Amino acid sequence: MEAPLGDAPAGRSVNARHTPQLWVGLVLVALIWPLNWSLEGLRTQWLFFPLWLGYTLAVDGLCVRRSGTSAWTRSRTGFLLQFVLSAPGWWLFELINLRLGNWEYVGREHFSDLEYALYCSLSFSTVLPAILGTAELALTTRFVQRAAQGPKLAGSVRVSAACMLIGLSMLAAMLAWPRIFYPFCWTSLVFLFEALAAWRGRRGMSADLQRGDWRVWWALWIAGLACGFLWEMWNFWSYPKWIYHVPGVDFWRVFEMPLLGYLGYLPFAMEQYLFAELFLPREARARLSKGEESG
Repeated sequence: MEAPLGDAPAGRSVNARHTPQLWVGLVLVALIWPLNWSLEGLRTQWLFFPLWLGYTLAVDGLCVRRSGTSAWTRSRTGFLLQFVLSAPGWWLFELINLRLGNWEYVGREHFSDLEYALYCSLSFSTVLPAILGTAELALTTRFVQRAAQGPKLAGSVRVSAACMLIGLSMLAAMLAWPRIFYPFCWTSLVFLFEALAAWRGRRGMSADLQRGDWRVWWALWIAGLACGFLWEMWNFWSYPKWIYHVPGVDFWRVFEMPLLGYLGYLPFAMEQYLFAELFLPREARARLSKGEESG
């Protein structure tokens, strides 16, 4: 098992006042947001990436100001690798959705298959860094820091095996009866990735619970809801855009998303964290574990 990420050296000394990425990010958001909502015709295939790049850079700068560290300041290469891994991470959900049909993209018909794949991959590349950066920022809040002492969960090979069994069962049920078990799209991979992380010697969601430390969970849940709200809000007046078909809960919509659908962003953020832990090198992963408290 790897040592907690927080036990690694902090890296280069960073002046918390020197955060050009914060201002670059804020300028990008301020420019691209109104353009994405006001321009006529096709535009979001070009504007989604710089909008979310701006958000990610701004959050990274805020992390530096709050804690003295961030993904960008720790490793430029690691920061870029988050974008590289992000696209295949979301394409996995697009593959699952071929069976579920829970969402579709309005405006898809204007693009060839190659154009669609390229534009989508560019947009999807922002998902993982947005979630991880927001989680690091959430970790700096007093609310999350209060969760450092909580119920403990003993880790064992049996727990990992149970996670794998639960994840496979959820995945099988979802694929067999998609109209009933479609919520397992967002939960099955949490259990599967958790088991894979344990067997590969990588950090999982249960690692901190062995000490009763729930801060990673809360930070990721907050990140999932925050990014989810912004995804839905910025999508609402976009074109192309996504819309939902969610059996049984298709009411009380907040933008295009049914209100209960926002709960899916909680396990989704956990999946993103685990996906990064599984496939990114150490310097590219989020600093959310023990020893990474912030001011």
